[in-house]
Amino acid sequence: MVNKTRDQLKILLLQIRDDQKVRKEEHKSFAKYSELKLNQIDILNVFDKPNFSTDVLNGYDALYVGGASEANVLEPEIYPFIKDSVGLIKFAGENAIPTFASCFGFQLAVLAFDGVIKSKDADYEMGSIPIKTTNLANIDPVFKGVKSGFYALSVHQQYADDLPENLDLLAYTQQCLHSFKLRDKPLWAFQFHPEVDRATVFERLAIYKAKYTSGEEEFNKVLDSLVETPDSHKLMLNFVNNVLLNYS
Repeated sequence: MVNKTRDQLKILLLQIRDDQKVRKEEHKSFAKYSELKLNQIDILNVFDKPNFSTDVLNGYDALYVGGASEANVLEPEIYPFIKDSVGLIKFAGENAIPTFASCFGFQLAVLAFDGVIKSKDADYEMGSIPIKTTNLANIDPVFKGVKSGFYALSVHQQYADDLPENLDLLAYTQQCLHSFKLRDKPLWAFQFHPEVDRATVFERLAIYKAKYTSGEEEFNKVLDSLVETPDSHKLMLNFVNNVLLNYS
């Protein structure tokens, strides 16, 4: 990867989206904030292909893992793709394949490394939230230039409040943990959405509002609270520049 240029990179996106509109939007969002072309990011959608082997990573420079609003990471008996998704992330981590996992991907990664995911039916994080960073983030290549207290977009009912020893905490809120790195390996995970901007959240919440809000009043309250989150978007670009391309 050291010898590759930006336009030579090829990444696999493990996508956990059933809605056709959101599938396309998520693909565009990952490409936009990575500053890559769409054809540089191939998609393996688990709703289309729930069973797969780690061989799907052959020939790729990195793995992206997206979010999900139509699945629950704690229900593998309902969503058969969870087993192979967890296995793929574990394989990527153990074999030092650069990985950037967002939201549902964060939860899969916690499980991949023997952590615990919990769930909340109410009072969960939703909207633009301030994220605090740890001291380790100050020397992390993906968090370079991102200061503690930055805003990020987050909507999730499942969460982690503790991590196994081999996962180094990089970011958190009062409610839960928000980012970690697999120790000594190029794998990062984020409970929030570094790849999502304010306009995209408007669109997604309109699609999934019955799942996440109790009615129009709460829905509009969340929309009114949204702000732009430019610092969170730096994380994706840092991953490409500082990890995949090894820029100084």
